[in-house]
Amino acid sequence: MMDEDDLKLMEDLAQKASFLTRDLSSDEPVHVKKRKHESVIDKYEKVPRRMQTEPEKELIHLLPIKDKDGIIPQTMEKPVLDVAQNEEEDTEEMEEAEDFSEEPLPVLTPEEMAAQRRQKLQERKMHIAALASAILSEPDNNIKKLKELRAMLMEQDPNVAVIVRKLVMVSLMEIFKDIAPSYKIRPLTEAEKATKVKKETQKLREFEEGLVSQYKFYLENLEQTIKDWKQRKLKKSNVISLKAYKGLAEIAVKCLCELLVALPHFNFHNNIIVLIVPLMNDASKMISKLCFEAVKKLFKQDKLGYASLGVVKVISGLVRGRNYNVRPEVLKVFLHLRIKEVELQKDSEDIAPKKKFMTYKEKRKNLSRMQRKWKKAEEKLERELLEAEASESKEKKLKLHTETLNIVFVTYFRILKKAQKSPLLPAVLEGLAKFAHLINVEFFDDLLIVLHSLIASGDLSYRESLHCVLSAFHILSGQGDVLNIDPMKFYTHLYKTLFSIHAGGTNDDTGIVLQCLDVMFAKRRKQVSQQRALAFLKRLSTLALHVLPNATVSILATNRVLMQTFPKMDLLLDNESQGSGVYLPELEEPEHCNAQNTALWELHLLQRHYHPTVQKFASHLIVGAPTEGSGALSLDLSQRPATELFEAYSMTGMTFNPPVASVTPRRKVPSRLSVSISNHDTPI
Repeated sequence: MMDEDDLKLMEDLAQKASFLTRDLSSDEPVHVKKRKHESVIDKYEKVPRRMQTEPEKELIHLLPIKDKDGIIPQTMEKPVLDVAQNEEEDTEEMEEAEDFSEEPLPVLTPEEMAAQRRQKLQERKMHIAALASAILSEPDNNIKKLKELRAMLMEQDPNVAVIVRKLVMVSLMEIFKDIAPSYKIRPLTEAEKATKVKKETQKLREFEEGLVSQYKFYLENLEQTIKDWKQRKLKKSNVISLKAYKGLAEIAVKCLCELLVALPHFNFHNNIIVLIVPLMNDASKMISKLCFEAVKKLFKQDKLGYASLGVVKVISGLVRGRNYNVRPEVLKVFLHLRIKEVELQKDSEDIAPKKKFMTYKEKRKNLSRMQRKWKKAEEKLERELLEAEASESKEKKLKLHTETLNIVFVTYFRILKKAQKSPLLPAVLEGLAKFAHLINVEFFDDLLIVLHSLIASGDLSYRESLHCVLSAFHILSGQGDVLNIDPMKFYTHLYKTLFSIHAGGTNDDTGIVLQCLDVMFAKRRKQVSQQRALAFLKRLSTLALHVLPNATVSILATNRVLMQTFPKMDLLLDNESQGSGVYLPELEEPEHCNAQNTALWELHLLQRHYHPTVQKFASHLIVGAPTEGSGALSLDLSQRPATELFEAYSMTGMTFNPPVASVTPRRKVPSRLSVSISNHDTPI
């Protein structure tokens, strides 16, 4: 144990630096200062000694030699290069490289640069063509060349990078369209990979696996190109400018649209749908139009409905995810869906394979009695199998179409409920007008109330209100016949707003009005009173004076249908009044305007119209619209519906339809008076 005094002394010494750094074996006092001038010899003596040894030589072991005494190992010293000599050689090489780099590069003129660029581009084109032709000629053996061709999507030469990448994109797209099989390639299971198969089967598996992997990488390249352009990102190499990236992105979108339409059955089709549908709402009109046309074409050619269902799901999610802030064209694409009962029956007949059976004479001639018996049983079985297959495909299609329509109607109803002032409302009303006959009866009452409230609010344009009326009557003309609903308010709205159509911008709305009149009168003639039909006939005749010739022709064709459908319409061809009251054209109620007390004086004006077809229709209606005789119309005009006549005589191309016959100018024949005057003027 230490005393307290010794312990205190040790603590004091520990606080001083010299206690820690001092050599404890030295006898010098602690506080002695170091000598300022230490001799050079003492310093040298303190440096540790090292023996200068030669570097160990590295030995190379050779093959041993065997003699009488035994095996003698053989070695050889590895030659050591002189370091100084190596350094001299390195310095000489660097000097030569510097001298080489210091030589000025040849300066090319613009013509030489353009020629050099054309030469490079031609070489790349030939290489692309050689690879593509090799793949198309033997896709099984040359599937690995797809990777080489796809590597050219990363062309780094800034002079030709943009054009080469575009060419490779389009070339790969055409190759995949050509060599892709007509079925979806599924990945092999572990058990299938472990089993031994024939060489042909193994070769086919390798081809399919390579095709799917290269197709996947190609789609990823297209997607990355579009993303880089959308995010305004450039690669580190900066080979392509942002302006050029826009052109690359447009080509990538075109390729995706082509693959969407051409390969709806192949792998990664849903991935392409997820890429294309959001681009329908893109700010670029060109890209948006490309995607819209591709989806529309896909809907028109999709018979089964798998691809249509996938697109509808993505569109519904997009509209909801963007809080209904999308372009109306995104919803208008629903109008091109192939969901009709007539097309379903037609498609099921197309899909069912046609089987040709032998005739009775051929069986008697070529088959024995027992063979005929077996053939009869075989044909019966085949017929049953074909019927089962057709019914199964039809049921599957109906199921897919039902699911698709449910998603479409859910999207429409959400907009009607949450976004009534959205610019999507016209597209929704137009869609409801087309698919209203397929809506479930349970929704009819609520939907009609919503449509009437939209019309009564006054926030809709005239075209939108016409779509509401058309939707309501489509509902009532289909399954809605069983409902006890009076659509008088929709008749009244159309009657009082007919004069909103004129020869200006609203002339194009005549087509929707014609559809409304067809479903309101021709398809519901048993529920329409005579007073209502007379009021509409008179107002339509007055409207025919205010519109362009194509609208006038179609309105007069509608009047012809009304006069042939409803009895006693010829009351308006007589100028004597029928019953009490005076015709009130300003009254908004068609049932109470006393239309039976007026006459169709407008037809006399239309007989003098400058359009020959209008004159024919007016003359035909004045004599009571007969179906035969001298006052009957030609078959070309009488058998065509009003909507078709409206399109046929359209003047959108700023041309007169039918064209005006050119009049050849007559040659002037000089009169006797002018001849006599000219004779007197001649000098004598």
